[in-house]
Amino acid sequence: MAAQGVELLAGLDELAVMGFAEVVPRLEQFRDLLRRVDEALLAIDLVILIDFPGFNMRVARAASGRGRPVLYYVAPKIWASRPGRAATLARDTDHIATIFPFETEALRAAGAEVTFVGNPLLDRADDVPEDRAFRRTFALDPTRPILALLPGSRPQEIDQHLALFLDAAALVTDSRPDILPVVSRADALPPSLFEGFDVAVVDDTRALLRHARVALVKAGTSTLEAALERTPTVVAYRTSASSWAVIKRVLRVNHVSLPNLLADRAIVPELIQSEAKASEIASSLLPLFEESGTERKQQLHDLADIEALLGATGVADRVVDIGVELMDRASA
Repeated sequence: MAAQGVELLAGLDELAVMGFAEVVPRLEQFRDLLRRVDEALLAIDLVILIDFPGFNMRVARAASGRGRPVLYYVAPKIWASRPGRAATLARDTDHIATIFPFETEALRAAGAEVTFVGNPLLDRADDVPEDRAFRRTFALDPTRPILALLPGSRPQEIDQHLALFLDAAALVTDSRPDILPVVSRADALPPSLFEGFDVAVVDDTRALLRHARVALVKAGTSTLEAALERTPTVVAYRTSASSWAVIKRVLRVNHVSLPNLLADRAIVPELIQSEAKASEIASSLLPLFEESGTERKQQLHDLADIEALLGATGVADRVVDIGVELMDRASA
């Protein structure tokens, strides 16, 4: 956004926080930011909120109170937890642009104006380097099958997942020394977080997923990225004990990974919290490396259906059209 000329009041380095208990020490920081956003609303003609519901739903209320049109893009996951938010969203927004087809019904039933615009991952340019060039760029052995490790895009996620993922990868390579573990580093993360580990690290996640034989992925959007690259995947996720205690009480879905949620069935293995052990993860990964194995063939078959569930390209254009319509309506 900054690269496109957006004036930032705060960046991801200040806002990135996961969990529930982890938010508490940052509450005053978020209150101060909300005050600054509320002041900025005086000079704004359209508010577009993207995800981040704990903060953005408060912005929606403030914007609505000031009579500013509100478009919520990437809606709060009311299908996963806290369904009561649907009525609040209907009250405080003028339109909600959803990125998954299963999100619309509950929001519309609560009285919200909703459009399924499709998933923004579909709009990405297909500029992924071919396998040989990718491996040459990052000095990766051209003969070894890759195990992609995606531990997360926030420092807290790296703390929770990186060592676990590397332990699982070590067990995999004990059985299959030919396999090459490679870690993905998100652009927003400093390289220093990955120092001291004897593993290759790359900053091209999409290419890594495309050229990997198998992926181990932290639950989140990256599970959908892996599915779109048709890469057999195991999903794992850990958070703090206090946050997990809250999550367990409010969670309303049987799956946590997006491919499984979209298909409404188990396509990729999910190992969550206490089940996310290196030995269990490795046991789920190894069969997926077998080219003629049942597990690999079944995943590849099932993953082929995911893209069709995500809508059509032109997602950003549809969001823009909604925003322009809301501004025209407000000025009429």
